[in-house]
Amino acid sequence: MARFILQHQDTHAYRRKSRIISLVMAGQFVVLGMLFAMLLTAAFGSSLALNALGVLLGLLATSAMFAVLKDRPWMTEVRYAWQLKHHLGQVSGYLSTLRRAMDNDDRTALDLVSFYHQGMAQMAEMNDRTTDDDAERLAEKMQVKLKREELELPEHVEGFNPDDLQAYKRP
Repeated sequence: MARFILQHQDTHAYRRKSRIISLVMAGQFVVLGMLFAMLLTAAFGSSLALNALGVLLGLLATSAMFAVLKDRPWMTEVRYAWQLKHHLGQVSGYLSTLRRAMDNDDRTALDLVSFYHQGMAQMAEMNDRTTDDDAERLAEKMQVKLKREELELPEHVEGFNPDDLQAYKRP
């Protein structure tokens, strides 16, 4: 799998585009769902099943449109945020194992936990939120920083390689 590199993002552009895209997609889903439901009930008679099928077809059409548009250049910030969330979710599933390995000076685990904290901080910044209210996370972040200094590792990591998680899979 390809390495994911942390990149600086324009948080205002991300939030603006994210809101616009969410509204457009929701509007498209509502319009298409209603349109399909109306067409189906007009052609085959009124029933709850046909209305539900119309809504499902609206969802599928909206999803297909989104799949086609997600690689467009104007979706860069939003696509980056989705990828970051996906990778943070991957790492969070291994956090307990990574924390134990980190206590044993495992550099890869330390890099993965560092990526997790850097990514969480970036997502919070992009969403205009703060992570300073979680004492447990702040304590772990400080522990990671001290451990990295002790092992003479750079304070920050550049990114995340999903293949690094393979070593921490449960048997």
